[in-house]
Amino acid sequence: MVSITNKEFTQLADFIRSHYGIHLKDEKQSLITGRLHLVLQQLNFNSFTEYFEYVVSDRSGDAAVTLIDRITTNHTFFMRETKHFDVMRDKVLPYLSGTVRDKDLRIWSAGCSSGEEPYTLAMLIDEFFGQQKRFWDTKILATDISERVLDMAIKGMYPNESLESLPAHWKLNNFRRMSADRSVVADKIRQEVIFRKFNLMEETFPFKKKFHVVFCRNVMIYFDNATKMELVRKFYDIMEPGGYLFIGHSESLDRDKTRYKYVMPSVYRKE
Repeated sequence: MVSITNKEFTQLADFIRSHYGIHLKDEKQSLITGRLHLVLQQLNFNSFTEYFEYVVSDRSGDAAVTLIDRITTNHTFFMRETKHFDVMRDKVLPYLSGTVRDKDLRIWSAGCSSGEEPYTLAMLIDEFFGQQKRFWDTKILATDISERVLDMAIKGMYPNESLESLPAHWKLNNFRRMSADRSVVADKIRQEVIFRKFNLMEETFPFKKKFHVVFCRNVMIYFDNATKMELVRKFYDIMEPGGYLFIGHSESLDRDKTRYKYVMPSVYRKE
């Protein structure tokens, strides 16, 4: 295995931080070495200096995509942090259904990973609106920086065991069994989610309309505090008044430094 020097790690970590916001602490050095070992081997590089020069000189961006795919975890599952979906069902959707006059509901799953979060939201919305749903535009924007997980999300195919946390009628109505061990999300739910590659470190967000709800859960744990607060500021600026921001249960915002109002742990609102 090719070893990485302190200088090489710092160089690579600085590049990842400046382009993707991910803050790699010194103790991640061995983790990064392990995750990139096969990449260096396949490319016949003898050092991380050679690999870094390859990444920064690749104008196609493919090398950087592979780098991010290797170092990010992308761990998620259906109904993760269930309380958030309860809040959406019991508080957020009733509020929005009564206040969004043009019936254009705009929800963003930022850092959607392999798709479980936006698909869960789509199923929740489908059940909440029922027959009235045909009068609403409820499509969900789901973005991630990793092409690998976006490909998985678009396919919408999951192990049957991963569906066990879902309500029985959701599994029956929103999935088609493909084999003894895998099922695929039904078309009526898949067509409600628009998947796109997007880097949250973009200087400005290119959205024409503002969002009513943003889910950005367990993403900012990889960022340092300054990067996190800048991202939260951008979320605030592209959100409608009265909109909700959901972050991970292990995450929190400094209430003295954000314009968001605290609702409950990991839930904030723009007033």
